[in-house]
Amino acid sequence: MINIIGLGYIGLPTALMFAKSGIEVVGTDNNDELVDSLAEGRLTFEEDGLEDLFSCAAENGIKFTSSYQKTDTYIIAVPTPYIKENKKLDPQYVISAINSVLDVCEKGSIIIIESTISPGSIDKYVRPEVIKRGVVIGKDIHLVHAPERIIPGNMIYELENNSRTIGADSFEVGNKVKDLYSSFCQAEIVITDIRSAEMSKVVENTYRDINIAFANELAKICRTDDMDVYEIINTANKHPRVNILQPGPGVGGHCISVDPWFLVGDYPDLTNLILAARKINDSMPGHVLGRIRDIMREHKITDISKIGIYGLSYKENVDDIRESPTLQLLERMDEHLAFGVKVFDPFIKERIVDHQFMNFEDFLNEIEILVIMTAHDHIKNNMEQIKGKLILDTKNICGFNDVYKL
Repeated sequence: MINIIGLGYIGLPTALMFAKSGIEVVGTDNNDELVDSLAEGRLTFEEDGLEDLFSCAAENGIKFTSSYQKTDTYIIAVPTPYIKENKKLDPQYVISAINSVLDVCEKGSIIIIESTISPGSIDKYVRPEVIKRGVVIGKDIHLVHAPERIIPGNMIYELENNSRTIGADSFEVGNKVKDLYSSFCQAEIVITDIRSAEMSKVVENTYRDINIAFANELAKICRTDDMDVYEIINTANKHPRVNILQPGPGVGGHCISVDPWFLVGDYPDLTNLILAARKINDSMPGHVLGRIRDIMREHKITDISKIGIYGLSYKENVDDIRESPTLQLLERMDEHLAFGVKVFDPFIKERIVDHQFMNFEDFLNEIEILVIMTAHDHIKNNMEQIKGKLILDTKNICGFNDVYKL
C-alpha cells in the first residue's frame, strides 16, 4: 500500500493514477473538509480527465483519510513555499509530514518526497530530523526525492508521458521506486543521487522563468519605442536556433514563480541573472497597471469601477490561482487606493475578491475597459461579445484592430 500525503494539485492526481494502475492507495490530508469531499466522491478542483480518473481510482478502492497509515511506502506532496524575507525554502510542511510518517511507518519503509525543494534540502532539513528521532537512514527508512513534473490543465497526460527523475541514496532503492512509477509512467525514468534530483527540478523551472523574463523585457523595450513585440518575436523565431517565448502579465503558479527564489536564497552572490529574471517577471503586473493608466488617460476615463479584469487563475482553462498575476495586480491597485475594479473568471466558482462577478454578461455591462489577463477558451469563444470595449489584451489573443497590447 502507498500512503500519499497531501491531496492538492500534485498529490491527488498522483494518488488517483497509482490507484488506477491497480496499486492500493490511501490518500492523507490534514484538511478534514477536503478529505470528506473526496471520500464522498467530490473533486476539489477542476482538471480535464480528472473525473474519469477519479472514477477508475474509486472502483479500485482508493481511500481518503486525515490519518497517516502504517505501511512501507509513502509519497509526500505537501506545499513548499519560500520565506519572502530571505527567499529560502520554508520546509515546515515537509518536516511535519516526515515526523508524522516516522510515527507510524514500518521498518525499512521508503519515504518519497515529491514536493519541489531547494538543492540540499534533504541533507539540511530532512536527514537531521530523522536522525534526531534515532532512526537509521538506509536501514530503518530510505529517503527518496522524485520531484513532480506536471502542470495544471494537462496533468493526466503529463503524469503518463513526462520523464521522471528518481533521486536515491542507493541504486537498489532507486530501482524499487522506478518500478513503482513505471506502473503508469510511460516515459524515461532516470535514477540519480538526491541532490542532483533536487537541483534538476529547480533548474527546469528557473530556465523557463529566465526565458519568460526575456520576452517580458522585450515587451517593455518595444513599448517605449512603439514597436510590435509580437511581430518582432515571430520574425526572430524564424531563425532555426531561436525560440523566444511570448510575453505576458506576469508569472504565476507554484513552480516557475517560486522555485527560482530557492536558488536566489541559497546562492545570493551567484544568482545575478536568476534574480534579474525574477524581478522582471514580478514587475509585469505593475507594467499592466501602467498600461491601464495610459488607456484611462487617453480616453479621459476617471472612474476605476469601469475597469474589468478578465481572469483570476494564473493560466488558461484551470481554476488554480496560486501566485496569480491578477491577484498581484489587484494588490498593487489596492496599494494605490484604486478600489472598485470589476473581476470575472469562468473557472472560479466562489467569490474570492471584491467586486467579483459570476455572470459574464453582467460583468461586461458594468465596464468600459476590459483587461484580459488569462487566455481561457471561454474568452476566445466570446470575442463578438467584447467588441466595442476598450481592450487591453495582455495575452495577444484578440484578432481585431484597435486592441491595446503590453
